[in-house]
Order: sequence, then structure tokens, then C-alpha cells
Amino acid sequence: MRRKQIFLLLLGLLTTVWVYSQEMLSLDLEAAKEYALNYNRTLKNSGLAVDQSQAKLWETISAGLPQVNATADYSNAMGAEITIQFDENLEPSKIPIKPSSNFNLQVGQLIFNGSYIVGIQTAKLAQKLSEKNLVKTEQDVLSQVVESYYLVLISKESMKILESNVQNLDEVYQKTEPLVRVGMMEKVELDQLSVQVNSLKNAVRSAERQHEMAKNLLRVQLGVTAETELELTQSLADFFNEDVWAGIDQSFDPEQNLDFQLLEVQEKITEKQINMQKAGYLPTISGYYNYTEKILKPAFDMSPKHMVGLQMNIPVFSSGERKAKVKQAEIDLETTRNTKSLMEEQLDIQFKQLQFNLRSAMESYQVQKNNVEVSRDVYQNLRRKYEQGMISSLELTTADNNYLQAESQYLTAMLEVLQAQNALDTLTGKILNN
Repeated sequence: MRRKQIFLLLLGLLTTVWVYSQEMLSLDLEAAKEYALNYNRTLKNSGLAVDQSQAKLWETISAGLPQVNATADYSNAMGAEITIQFDENLEPSKIPIKPSSNFNLQVGQLIFNGSYIVGIQTAKLAQKLSEKNLVKTEQDVLSQVVESYYLVLISKESMKILESNVQNLDEVYQKTEPLVRVGMMEKVELDQLSVQVNSLKNAVRSAERQHEMAKNLLRVQLGVTAETELELTQSLADFFNEDVWAGIDQSFDPEQNLDFQLLEVQEKITEKQINMQKAGYLPTISGYYNYTEKILKPAFDMSPKHMVGLQMNIPVFSSGERKAKVKQAEIDLETTRNTKSLMEEQLDIQFKQLQFNLRSAMESYQVQKNNVEVSRDVYQNLRRKYEQGMISSLELTTADNNYLQAESQYLTAMLEVLQAQNALDTLTGKILNN
């Protein structure tokens, strides 16, 4: 019995370890991006839209391929008769109506239709548009993953700074408390430290919640459950390399932007809509073949079993309806081209603005980096002076607040640099190639 209990205990421990390992996800930024591409729900829907456009294309093509239909019927007059009188002097003849049954096979084939040809071309463009939309969705998801990854790192760093600061001030508090008891320092000094320590502990709890919120946002974008633990293997320092500074001097072509590419495809679709409306002036030609098998023949039947034929539908006069539709399609095309030109100008301005934002963020980052180093040194010096009784706790807590504010501004500056770089990479489409 004891061996069985030990075996069950070990089995439970192994199962717990296995479940924990299943819920732990360790990712660097590239792995996070790859994971999102595979499991993000929004991306899955975009992939289904591509599949749907492929099915729509085949639906359009199949309309011009042979169409085969079969019908079967049965009729019974329920004993009814036909009365025929050939001569007034003779009694009329009564002919019973026999039951009849037919099997009919019909094959139809579209020979020429202008709208059909343009429709296939339009369906192909629609499929290309859905594929472009999928790439656009991939880009948006990757951009969101990158930004969320940065937010998790920033919030974690902020939490670590606050925790370290709480620990340092708590040490000062512990050293001050016996000095107050023996009368070497006033109680107000200890109270001032207590207020600062409690405020910082509350800030730590708030930072922990913000860190968890940032991880939840990343979980949603990765397509994992709320129970999945995330471990990010990269630090903020890994992202401050030469690639960040290179973004300032890069060039830009609107063709790199996916929104512009989508509008180009839309322009081609609008052009096809003009051709579609013009095709309404052309005739439609189709052919057919009929085969009829009489299963139960009526009394008199002279219809042939086989029949072939051609049918031509020629549009003659529509009171200007077709002309109006062509005009509307031409106006839509002109509107799309105007929108395209406007977007090209806006993208160029947006690119320059993002470069400006990146340059400003980098300059601010350098300033805040120096400020935090100075603030840290000031705080350390004042802490030594406080421990030597040269300054009050109010001066120490003021220096501590200044240091924390400098750290906060430094982290904000780091985030602004990373966000500006991410926005620039998204605009130029570079994020898909990184």
C-alpha cells in the first residue's frame, strides 16, 4: 500500500510539472511574432476570407462551363377520357388518357458572354484583394504584438525599479527606527519615511496590475489562454541597437505601404467594372442539347428524342440604362484615382512625421538617460548624508521622488523610441521582413 501511495504521489508530481510546462510560453520577439501568425484568431478569419474568395472565383468560372440537368416526371389523368366525334351521324369515340412518364436530360453551354469574361477577371482581382487583406492583417497583428511585447518589458522594468526602491527605503526605515527609540532622531523623520514606503508599496501593486494587463493584451494577440504564463526572453537593452538609429535616414516609396497596395488593386477592380457595364451592350450566345426518353408513352407522341439548338440574346434598347451604368462606373474610377493620389501625398507626409517623431524620441531618450543617472547619484549621496544625520527625511524622500520621476520619464522615453520605430516599420512594410 505504501509503494502504491508513493507511485501515485510521483505520478501527480510529474503530471503537475507537465501541465505547468504546457502552460509556460517562453518567447523572444521573433518567436512571439511567429506564434501570433500561427494562432491569432483575427488572422484565422482573414485566412478563411482568402479561401472564400477562391471558392467565389471557381463559382464565377463554373457559370461558363457545361451545365447538365436531368428531370423526370409522371402524370396520370385518373381514368379521364378524350371524346372525339368524326361524324354527326356516328357515336363519338372515347379515347382513354394513358399515364405518361418522361426522362429529360439537358446540357447547356455558354458560348459567348462579355460579362462572364470580365466577371472572371474581376473575381481574380477580388481574390488578390483578399490575399492583400490577409497580408495587411498580418502586418497589423505583428505591429500589435511588437508594441505589446515592449509594453510588457516596460511595465516589468517599472515594477522592478519600484520594488528595488521600496527595498532601499525600507532598509533606511529599519535603520532609522532604533535611532528614534533612543532619541537620536525625531519621530517625524520616521513618519515621513513610513509614508514614502507605504506610497511606494501601493505603487508596486499598481505596477504589478499594469504588468499583468500588458501580458493579457499580449496573450490575446498571441491567441493563447489567460492561464498561459508568458516569459519574455529579451530585455529592453536588446532593442536599442544600430537598427533604431537607421530608421531616421531610410527612404520611402508609397508602393511599400499595404494600404496603398490595396487601393491599387481596388483601382483595377473599378476599371473592370467599367468593362462589365460596357459588356452589357454585347449579345449572349449559348447552345443546348436535349435528350428525352418516354418511359410511359401517351397515345399520340411525335416528339423527337434528341434536340440541339442555339440561342442568342441581343440587347437592343434600354432607354439609356446601360449608358448611365457605364457613366457611374467611370465616376467611381475617377474617385478611386483621386483617393489614390491623396493617399500617396498623405503617406509621404506621414512618413516624414514618423521620422521626425523617431528623431525627437531618440533625443529625449538621450536626455532622460543622462537625467536618470544624475538623479540616481543625487539620491545615493543624499541617502549617505541622511544616514550621517546631515539632512532630514523630507529631503531624502524628495530626492527619492525626483529619482523615481526621472526613471519613469526614462522608461517613457524608451517606449516612445520603440513605438516610433514600430510605427515607421509598419508604414513602410518593413515589419513583415524583420
